[in-house]
Amino acid sequence: MAQTIKAAIVGTGFIGPAHLEALRRIPNIEVTGLVEVNQEVADAKAAELGIPNAYTFENMLKDDSIDVVHICTPNFLHFPQSKACMEAGKHVVCEKPLSMTVEEAQELVSFAKEKGMINAVHFNLRYYPMVRQMKVMREKGELGDVYSVMGSYLQDWLYFKTDYSWRLDPKQSGGSRAVADIGSHLLDMTEYVTGLKITAVMADFSTVHPKRLKPLKAVESFSGKELDPSDYQEYDVTSEDYATILLRFDNGNTGSITVSQINAGRKNRLNIEISGSKSSFEFNAEKPNELWIGKRETANSILMKDPALVDEGARSLVSFPGGHQEGFPDTSKQLFKEVYAAVREGKQPEKPTFPTFADGLRELIIGDAIVESNEKEGWVKI
Repeated sequence: MAQTIKAAIVGTGFIGPAHLEALRRIPNIEVTGLVEVNQEVADAKAAELGIPNAYTFENMLKDDSIDVVHICTPNFLHFPQSKACMEAGKHVVCEKPLSMTVEEAQELVSFAKEKGMINAVHFNLRYYPMVRQMKVMREKGELGDVYSVMGSYLQDWLYFKTDYSWRLDPKQSGGSRAVADIGSHLLDMTEYVTGLKITAVMADFSTVHPKRLKPLKAVESFSGKELDPSDYQEYDVTSEDYATILLRFDNGNTGSITVSQINAGRKNRLNIEISGSKSSFEFNAEKPNELWIGKRETANSILMKDPALVDEGARSLVSFPGGHQEGFPDTSKQLFKEVYAAVREGKQPEKPTFPTFADGLRELIIGDAIVESNEKEGWVKI
């Protein structure tokens, strides 16, 4: 492969530019193409973001110079676009969820293996250095046996009934919203750090705003912009604003998570506390450079993100010395570094360190069980 790997980004909502910014911070990767819904929008966005080539999706597929494609579109496009890219011989980094259904995800996993394509899902929150540090400490035995997991992921960007996103449209996002959108990150992190598998779930959903007001003018996600009352149209909401989920693990113990997009003042607060037989760990994504370590018989401690202090297994995710803060944008950069190392090698690793289509499939399976549990009002095995 040429020294410089060329990439294209499909979609320029909130997350597409985040992928772009992260890729530009990695040596020998060049984002040469941008795809939007039509050529006019693509031209405008490419000029705005400083990307040399603007395409429709079909024309991008014809460009043999593009090695990797990042799928940053609404959920219903993930499956057809990921498959089309692999059919065109391009490696794929896909936003979560991997697809709208388990069957589609299974097809993508099989197709990627058949074609020998590098494949990844953007579960970037694994890539906070202190999350990797928890995983390494657990593997070294410093956590002990996992007793319980308590997690929450709270946001407020859909707090008002006038807040709007395509994620509120089940035709574009699927049957679940808060769980699929942010709960998937928390569930992925839970299994990643603990090494356990979730074996059963019990879920209870709440739709606080069963009727919302859709803006008749374009409003970008997370912009916080409000329109006049006459600029809205009422519509029914079928997806959850809030969910509480009980978990059972394959070691026989239990846990719980809460996800919400209607908690005023909580902008992007993922919090996970893992209780073990030797210690407890707590991580808060709004304070990502700290890891709380709890003890029964000695003083608790806070480990700060510092390459001189974290374990060797987490050091590769730290780019700056202690006291120099790293955050959300850095997680994508660190994930992409591992993915593009595989691209340079020309093959998917036997044991990838990065989240793959198989991990995307796993979260869809868990998510389907959670939706089913809410509908049945009972436990569902996975």
